[in-house]
This record gives sequence, C-alpha cells and structure tokens, in this order.
Amino acid sequence: MTSNVILQSELTCPECGHKKIETMPTDACQWFYECESCRAVLKPKPGDCCVYCSYGSVPCPPVQQEGRCCS
Repeated sequence: MTSNVILQSELTCPECGHKKIETMPTDACQWFYECESCRAVLKPKPGDCCVYCSYGSVPCPPVQQEGRCCS
C-alpha cells in the first residue's frame, strides 16, 4: 500500500479562530499546542490522539498511514 503522508496541517484555535500552518511530528503525538494569538493551550478532544486530529486541517501521520492514533 502506497500512501503520501501530508506533514503540514493548518491548526485553527477554537478560542479565537487564529490559524497557523505547522509541521506535524512523525514520531509522536502532540498533546498540547499553545495558540500564538490568544495563548490558549489546546488539548485533543475526547477520542482524538492529538491536537492535529482535533483542530488541524489534516490528521496526524499515524492516522493518515494506519487509520489509528499513535498512542
């Protein structure tokens, strides 16, 4: 199975709506992210493994590749 993993995801802060494109780590889930605009600390929603799966335009690499989270 060949798949192209997208490493760039646009995170959108649920508090202020600020958007920023970030590069996702390929070897770990990112459980916290601080919005550079309002300083809110984002955490994954229940059932999601990381902030990219909850607030990103693209899910994290393990979900893209395997359909499951990395935890």
